[in-house]
Amino acid sequence: MNKIILVLKNELVAVTARRSFVLTLLLVPVISFVVFFVLSALNRNTPDLLTSVFSPPQNQAVEGYVDQSGLIKSLPDSVKPGTLIRYASQADARQAMADGKIKDYYIVPPDYLASGKITYVRIDFNPISGLDQTGTFQDVLDYNLLGGNSSLAAKFQNPLDLQQVSLAPAPQREQNNALTFFLPYAVTFLFYFVILAASGLMLNSITTEKQNRVLEILMVSITPTQMLAGKIVALGIVGLLQTLVWSGTGYFLLRLSGQTFNLSSAFQLPPSILAWGVLYFLLGYAIYASLMAGVGALVPNLREASQATTIIIMPLIVPLVLISALINDSNGVLAVVLSLFPLTAPVTMMTRLAAGNVPLWQTALAALLMVGAAWLILRSVSNLFRAQTMLSGQPFSARIFLRALFARQAQA
Repeated sequence: MNKIILVLKNELVAVTARRSFVLTLLLVPVISFVVFFVLSALNRNTPDLLTSVFSPPQNQAVEGYVDQSGLIKSLPDSVKPGTLIRYASQADARQAMADGKIKDYYIVPPDYLASGKITYVRIDFNPISGLDQTGTFQDVLDYNLLGGNSSLAAKFQNPLDLQQVSLAPAPQREQNNALTFFLPYAVTFLFYFVILAASGLMLNSITTEKQNRVLEILMVSITPTQMLAGKIVALGIVGLLQTLVWSGTGYFLLRLSGQTFNLSSAFQLPPSILAWGVLYFLLGYAIYASLMAGVGALVPNLREASQATTIIIMPLIVPLVLISALINDSNGVLAVVLSLFPLTAPVTMMTRLAAGNVPLWQTALAALLMVGAAWLILRSVSNLFRAQTMLSGQPFSARIFLRALFARQAQA
């Protein structure tokens, strides 16, 4: 135990004494407060500034159409006057687009009712936003196909109007508000960053001491498990300090923004998310710091270690890639599976907690699975700190890493 404490103290002093660590720890809250107060000052002159930022006014472009089928008799009330202009021929519509009067136009052929095909013409080619206005013309077609009955057209376009009622005490958020998606996004990227940054400290420490031959001296007097335990606890304290400072700053500013920008209480995160955040950070850090230590034991230098981390952090990237699906269906099968799998659980579970309500049994089960995974990975990684492994000098490969990690070897 005394040896673990000695390693812990040495790591704490070495990391916290770095100027880069102190600057990073303090600059993030300082910059956040500066941005907040600047927005607050602007909001005094422009009420509802934050709402306008996340829900900017959308200007509907003027479009045209050529109806050769005679289907379109009138336009629904939802189409603003002057935004959809009828032309007698394609030549007229093309000339209007050349003169800048319309952005694009549609051609409804004579056999539309049989073929269902419509030609869409625009002056530029943009596969991303090229179909951004076609919804309006789709409404026009539905309205006329249903005989000009607005009520029937509305039911056809939205046949299932669900009213979601939650028995949980948490306030319900508007699904069409951008803030509903911004909060889980922010929480997800915050926890991805802090877990990656904290576990990266472990990789840097191991590879640096390996290159300086300090690690060889340590292995003479302490066991790999003692060394790893001391480093993981020390760097975990450092990472936890960063998490508390950054998360606390974000939570405090979010509470202030509810008063300054008149945000609904539905967009305030519950205090319990801070407690869950600390728990999932510590467990996620323990898993990835152990894996990073294993990489550091195998790679010959820090440059190759940086390249090898791509393999390790792939599970952390999965929730980022699927974040939209996780937010839209936070209690779906995909979200539940990823939040219970130990390597994706820390980030995925925080995304779900920020997006909505998560059953208590799932949060508890995910934590237990992560505890077991962290313990197994730590025991396996300690086996990599053997002389024949660290002194082999062979380049890092995923096959060698996984074989060494899961090989049945006696603990040093």
